[in-house]
Amino acid sequence: MAAAKPSLGRLLPGSSILFLCDMQEKFRHVAYFPQIVSVAARMLKVARLLEVPTVLTEQYPQGLGPTVPELGAEGLRPLAKTCFSMVPVARQELDARPQLRSVLLCGIEAQVCILNTALDLMDRGLQVHVVVDACSSRSQVDRLVALARMRQSGAFLSTSEGLILQLVGDAAHPQFKEVRAHVSGAHLVFPMHREQIQKIIKEPAPDSGLLGLFQGQNPLLR
Repeated sequence: MAAAKPSLGRLLPGSSILFLCDMQEKFRHVAYFPQIVSVAARMLKVARLLEVPTVLTEQYPQGLGPTVPELGAEGLRPLAKTCFSMVPVARQELDARPQLRSVLLCGIEAQVCILNTALDLMDRGLQVHVVVDACSSRSQVDRLVALARMRQSGAFLSTSEGLILQLVGDAAHPQFKEVRAHVSGAHLVFPMHREQIQKIIKEPAPDSGLLGLFQGQNPLLR
């Protein structure tokens, strides 16, 4: 009997959801916080263009403050929590989407809410894609070990650009790049201007210290 085919972790917008975890004012001391938020912001822009639903959480907002404005999460209703996982407060969102297969996970801190969210999601049978350049911790040791721990448990570790291009799937996707003007009858027609995914990823993601974690064939990530 043939062995079961391992999960390849393929992504489709219609069966994916974006989780944005606890990027709040009082966490600005987390390592590479501005870079992490910047990458998460571009994941959110792409999610909106591709109509991928998004869940935003805040850990004890009365004490730790609101989501930082740089994330660009206006219009999203943050779910307040005290649990070190997004899943309990996001259960209604998850249950409402029976077609859901994949969760893209961004935020902080890697060894606490990201790790526990990933484990809870995998326990529900969902594929977890950790956006490594959009996750961090105060300690880079905690960050490294958390990434290794999630990988051991079956999560996929990917960069933001890799995940974005998986979601798009084709350079001919109407949201990928600007469509040139075309002639309609006797008139030159220009499409309405809107942000395109190619433009979003044109600038490389900011350095968030990952090279130091991955270089030298780190045994934790083999």
